[in-house]
This record gives sequence, structure tokens and C-alpha cells, in this order.
Amino acid sequence: MPPIKPRNGILNITPYKAGDAKIEGFERVIKLASNESPMGPSPKAVEAAQKAVAAGMQLYPDPSCGALRQAIGEVHDIDPEQIICSSGSEELLHLVAKAYATDGDEVIFCQYGFIAYPITIHAVGATPVMVNEDNYTANVDTIIAAVTSKTRIINLANPNNPTGTYLVKSEVQRLRDGLRDDIILVLDAAYTEYVDRQDYDAGFDLVNNGLENTIVTRTFSKIYGLAGARVGWAYGPAGILDILNRIRGTFNVTALSQAAATAAVLDQDHVAMAKAHNLKWLPRLTQALEELGMTITPSQGNFILAHFAGGPEQSVAMDKFLRSKGIIVRPVGNYDLAGALRITIGTDSENEALLTAMSAFFA
Repeated sequence: MPPIKPRNGILNITPYKAGDAKIEGFERVIKLASNESPMGPSPKAVEAAQKAVAAGMQLYPDPSCGALRQAIGEVHDIDPEQIICSSGSEELLHLVAKAYATDGDEVIFCQYGFIAYPITIHAVGATPVMVNEDNYTANVDTIIAAVTSKTRIINLANPNNPTGTYLVKSEVQRLRDGLRDDIILVLDAAYTEYVDRQDYDAGFDLVNNGLENTIVTRTFSKIYGLAGARVGWAYGPAGILDILNRIRGTFNVTALSQAAATAAVLDQDHVAMAKAHNLKWLPRLTQALEELGMTITPSQGNFILAHFAGGPEQSVAMDKFLRSKGIIVRPVGNYDLAGALRITIGTDSENEALLTAMSAFFA
């Protein structure tokens, strides 16, 4: 009997491999591989989750995430009715692809864009179209030039992972202006809270200005320290949100996650503390690694991309050496960046341990 075939595209997917969390022989490791927050979640978020457990796990969560959407709207001064919540922002990328692309359609993403993009595209049978970047940064003209009559969606991470680069507000506007009205622009703003540039904007203005073809995705996995809770959200036009709500899982965000995220977004003091920590260490690590001979791509995330003069051989050796010291960073050969390592900003002690180890490697 022949095997049952899945829909077109699924067998083209290379399964996503998460960053390692353990090293054999080490009871505790320093994990700087997954862009998790070194500050952890707000204590108020932890308390809220504990109260949700006490309230009764036998009850279904609010399918509309009403309290969470209200809190997000209050903090960001946006309409809660134009917010949709999800199990991590990656779920939203899948939902948009599922709703608006199929066999024969094309979805554009950038050369060093989030590796989940081609997964979401193949999963619906559409064709991924990767466009080259300019010095590890998305290029608006290149994206527009790649558009064809088959283009349905453009995924743009801003800031981008794993490079940390970003497009200024005027360039994002120019991109939107250069696209047909029937092309959806997905602005993946997972790292937006870390950005420290006046010329940056997450993209809310595009939605506020009445555009029916742009959606901004966000997450609680990064600066809010709730990666394990799996909570994402998006701000977009009513028409797109209506479609996504029709196809999402009914109870796609757990009661614990809703409670934790609601408390987390309302605790902006904790967010400010996490951002201040990142702003302290991002330039410090950048300078220290440059002094060791590495080239660092300027980052607006909670991580840096370190390029090794010795290429892939040296980056592999460094990764192996760091693991021998109980430190896990992220090789990015799957992004065609085999000569680089992505390093998450850790706690004070973790960053100091990293620098000590890397200095010892070069010594």
C-alpha cells in the first residue's frame, strides 16, 4: 500500500531545531543560544500564573483573551478590538500563511530572515521566495523587485533575527507604498522593545492609518521573559483579524499564559529594567568581542552576531571550546552564516564568564 501523501510543500520542510539547553557532564550551563531574557519574567507575572493555577485548571481559558487584549491596548494605546492573541507569535505567521497563500502563490522573505518563514510557507504549499540582503540588512528595492503576480505575502522581521539589523520607519513605509494593495505585509516585531533608535517604528502607524493589508506581530517570549508560556499577539485591520480568528484554535492561549502575560504587560517597570540591562551589555560585549578580532553586526536585539576572521573552522572551534566551559551559544550555519555565532545577552555573571572563556580561546 503506497504511503499517504501530505499536501504539497510539507516534505520540503526542514524541521526547526531549537537551541541546545544541556551539555553532557554539566549540571548547570550558561545558555546564551535562544535569545531568552536574562532578567526572567516579572514577579507579578509569576504570581498571576500561580493564582491562575489555584483558580482551577479544570476550566477552559477565555477564548477571546479579553483581559490580555485590554491590557495590551492600554499599554500601547491601541484598540483592543484590533488585537489577536496567539500561542507565540510564530502561530500568527502560520495563520497568515494558511489564510492567504496556497499552491502556486509566492511568499517573500529576506536572506537572513527568521528561519520559521520558509516552514510556514511550505506548510501551505506556497513557494518561498528569498531575496538577498545588503550588508545583513533587508533591502526595500530588492524586495519590491522580487514581487510578481503570484506574490501574496511579505514577511519582514524588524529588527531581524539572527542579524539584529533593522529598517528605519521611512523605509518600511516606502516598502508598503511600493506593494500592491492585495499583498499582505507582515511586520514581525518580536524584538521591538529592545530598539534604541529614534528612526524606528514597529509599524502600528501603518495600521492606524487605515491600511487593510498590514499586520504587526509581537511576542511575550523576549523582553517579557515568558518564552515558556508561549504568548504572542498581533495588531492589524479588522478584516485580517476576522479571518485569523476563524481559523485559529479556539482556546489557543492557556489560562496560565493569559494571566502571566496580562500581568507582565502591565509591569512596564520590569520591561524598562530588562531594556536597561540590554543597553548596558550590548555595546560592552560588542566592543570586547571586536577587540578580540571578531566582526560584530550592529544589533538592535538582545543578541549579537559575531563573525570570525577564521571563518567556519574557527567558529566551530569556538563553539566547541565554549561548550567545554559549560557555555552554549548558537551556531547559525542553517542561516548560511557558518562563520558566525549568535550570542544572547545574559546576566552580568554570564556575560563575564563568556568574555573570560572567549579571551582564553584566543590566548
